[in-house]
Order: sequence, then structure tokens, then C-alpha cells
Amino acid sequence: MKHFVFAAALALAAAPALADGHFADGTITKIDRQWNKLTIDHGPLANLDMPAMKMVFEVSDSVAIDDLAEGDRISFAADRVNGKLTVVEMAK
Repeated sequence: MKHFVFAAALALAAAPALADGHFADGTITKIDRQWNKLTIDHGPLANLDMPAMKMVFEVSDSVAIDDLAEGDRISFAADRVNGKLTVVEMAK
């Protein structure tokens, strides 16, 4: 159990570092606060080998979306979390 807790702590500590350098610019086109999702028209996401497109992302619990509005321009990092494309960091 100690090894699991240690590994989990390392993974959480490394997450922001992994996302660093993987930011893309985008425009929020829809906000689903009930399900904590954003639709973003975004540029390429190099870390995911994804071209520019418009798509829905889950949002990590560590990312606040309360002050966002449709049409806001953001810079964000996304990654696969539990198999789902998820916004893990964001700046307005």
C-alpha cells in the first residue's frame, strides 16, 4: 500500500510538469457546468498528436470553470485521464 501511495503522489506532483509545454490556444464555445465539460475550438495539441479542431473535453477537478464564459480565449493543456481527454491546466 505504501508503494501505491508514493507512486500516486509522484504522479500527481509530476502532472503540471508534464503538461508544461503542451499548451494550446482555444476559444470556449460551450460550457456544461453540470457535467464539468468544455467545448473548445482549439489549435493543435502536440502531446496528443491532435490537429486543430472543435471538441468536448472533460475538465479536471483542479481546474475552475465558474468564471468562464462562452467566447473566452484560453490557453490550456490537455491529457488523457482515465481514457478521457481532459483539460488539466488552463489560463485565460
